[in-house]
Amino acid sequence: MWWNKKKKNEDQEQLEIKDLSLKEVRKAIHEFSDHLPDGVELRTVINEDLTLDYNLLAPYLKGIPKNTYYMSKETYELFEEQDQQLALDLDLVQRAVDHYIQQNKELPVIEHDPYLKVNYFKLENAGLLHERPNRDFYMTDEEHMITYKKPSE
Repeated sequence: MWWNKKKKNEDQEQLEIKDLSLKEVRKAIHEFSDHLPDGVELRTVINEDLTLDYNLLAPYLKGIPKNTYYMSKETYELFEEQDQQLALDLDLVQRAVDHYIQQNKELPVIEHDPYLKVNYFKLENAGLLHERPNRDFYMTDEEHMITYKKPSE
């Protein structure tokens, strides 16, 4: 099997490093997802550290991005390098929210909050969140998904 790794590394070396925008990378991800076989999830393109597997995206990017991009495994949102912590926090809180809803059959939000702000205290008491992010998250209208963008009144 070592010859496959060597071939992969040689292919990667031949790819040009390009200055690709967030929009261009997002477009490549959409094209990649359009060509996924049935049963294969988009998260296959996301590495454990939330970076992207550029080898899988190379046919759509026609190169390797100069900048590092991160993608949430839970929400599939794409972030630039300076927002890496946001991607990590988003995954952490989304997983905790999902488990809380499964366990308690209710949303972990602050009572009577019109913004549906995620209640970290509820998640901590349920043993689902061990460290609080330095930002707030809110429930969206989409099936129990969270967002870091505060809803407008």
